[in-house]
Amino acid sequence: MDKVLSARLDESVVNRIGSLAQRLHTSKKKIIETAITEYAARVDEDNEMDVFRKSWGAWHRKESAAQIVEQIRKEFEDSMMRHHR
Repeated sequence: MDKVLSARLDESVVNRIGSLAQRLHTSKKKIIETAITEYAARVDEDNEMDVFRKSWGAWHRKESAAQIVEQIRKEFEDSMMRHHR
């Protein structure tokens, strides 16, 4: 179902839409729909999440794995001792 959209556009933009529609032998509506669809696809492509870049800090640490495990075990043991008192 089509909906009506009202927007104030610069006269040069309106003229450009009309000129494109004439040159491509299509409607102004189709020009606007295609432009928005292509723009949205480009924005989505630019904003795609790069898993490696987002999670880089998860494995890029100064501490070794052994040091991290030792720290976690100590914290766990301390926690267990607190609850056994």
